Amino acid sequence: MRASLLRLAESFSSKPLNLTEASAALLPPKPLFRRILRAHRLLAIDLRYMGDGYVKAEFRRHKAVTNPVYIIGFLSQWKVYLDSIPVGPDAKNFTGRKLDATVYEKVPLLYVTEQIGQLYQLMHATKDVWKNPDSRSESL
Repeated sequence: MRASLLRLAESFSSKPLNLTEASAALLPPKPLFRRILRAHRLLAIDLRYMGDGYVKAEFRRHKAVTNPVYIIGFLSQWKVYLDSIPVGPDAKNFTGRKLDATVYEKVPLLYVTEQIGQLYQLMHATKDVWKNPDSRSESL
C-alpha cells in the first residue's frame, strides 16, 4: 500500500461518523453559499471577483448530487473555507494562503492529474492578476 494512502487512512477519526454531529457543524447549501458570498464582500475586488465566480460554478456543478456522503464532504469543505476567510479590517489585505502539501496526498489517484492541471491554471491566472498591481488600480 502506498504511504500516502496510509496517511490518508490515518487522518480519519477512529470514531464512527455521527450524522447529527456532522450536520450541526454544517450549513444547508443555500445559506452556506450566501454566507460565502457575503464573506467575499470584505476581500479585495480582484479576490472577490475570482472567488465569487469559482463558488458559483462549484455550487452549480454539484447541484444535482444525490450521494449523502459526497454532499456532507462538499458542504464540510466549503464550511472550512468559510471559516478560513478573514473578517474585519484584515480582509482587505488578505492575499491568500499557500496550499498545504498534505492536500496533494489526500487527492485520490484518479483525479491527481486533472486536479494538478486545474491548480496549475489557477496559479497562472492569479499570477497574471497580481503581476502589475499599479495598472490594476488605474483600470478600476
